[in-house]
Amino acid sequence: MARSTGKDAQALFSSLRSAYAATPTSLKIIDLYVGFAVFTALIQVVYMAVVGSFPFNSFLSGVLSCIGTAVLAVCLRIQVNKENKEFKDLPPERAFADFVLCNLVLHLVIMNFLG
Repeated sequence: MARSTGKDAQALFSSLRSAYAATPTSLKIIDLYVGFAVFTALIQVVYMAVVGSFPFNSFLSGVLSCIGTAVLAVCLRIQVNKENKEFKDLPPERAFADFVLCNLVLHLVIMNFLG
């Protein structure tokens, strides 16, 4: 069995970078949004670990809101991607309307959970 080297890792990263460079800007913006939502959830978990979790439903609401939003954004990315053949008949406006409506329902549930 051959050992992987640093050159293999560099080749992998360069091929990923060149493939991602061909990604449309709208998908890159959605990727940034997903990354921000996950980063915000991680910040909340670290804050809870350092300070404590006195109002535990507030912590759960914040983390579930971030993760739920990230999942819905990934679904939006899948539907808007032109290379995805399953959703070729779905217009991007409809996918965005679904995303907004699902986010509204998610955050209404989160607000109800807060009390």
